[in-house]
Amino acid sequence: MKITVVFIVVLLLLTATDVFSFEAKKVDVGDLISKEQFSLYKDVGEFIEHSPKFTIEVKPEPEDIAEYGTDVVKSLTGSDCDRDGIMDDNAKCNAVYYKLWMRYER
Repeated sequence: MKITVVFIVVLLLLTATDVFSFEAKKVDVGDLISKEQFSLYKDVGEFIEHSPKFTIEVKPEPEDIAEYGTDVVKSLTGSDCDRDGIMDDNAKCNAVYYKLWMRYER
């Protein structure tokens, strides 16, 4: 019985270590967007428009619940400008665009 418990604990610790090392490996957006691809965007607005989109579920406002009932679902859709799997705000997208602009010496 003890060997089984120890085995499970060790397995969980190894899995947790793999998850943490995966999260620590940040990919540089410059490695994902080539100079040729970046040069196709005429401005930051077009860059944001062509970035991958993410939709997340958010808590509905009380007025949404009052109007549509308790089963209402509310979502937000936004851009993932740095391609890290998380929806970015406008400031983050501007920063990513500027970083790429500086990298490729536009």
